[in-house]
Amino acid sequence: MYLSEAEEIIAYVVCIAIVIGFAVSTYMEIKNTIAEEKEKQAEKKENEAKIKTLIQYLNSKKELIDSLAKAKKSLEENKNKK
Repeated sequence: MYLSEAEEIIAYVVCIAIVIGFAVSTYMEIKNTIAEEKEKQAEKKENEAKIKTLIQYLNSKKELIDSLAKAKKSLEENKNKK
């Protein structure tokens, strides 16, 4: 069964539309995936910065506690000497 010339043109147009639609949808998916990955990387950098700040805070707090314990110990030693 053969197609007439008009049917053949319509078939070509439909095929081209399908290929163009596939290309556009693939492009949009790639674009969205790249945007999501960039967002994840930005979030990861932000979280790393927060963790570094938290570590610095905890280290400072530990130093303060250590110095407080050292001062308390020296006060007790001075009391015991008297």
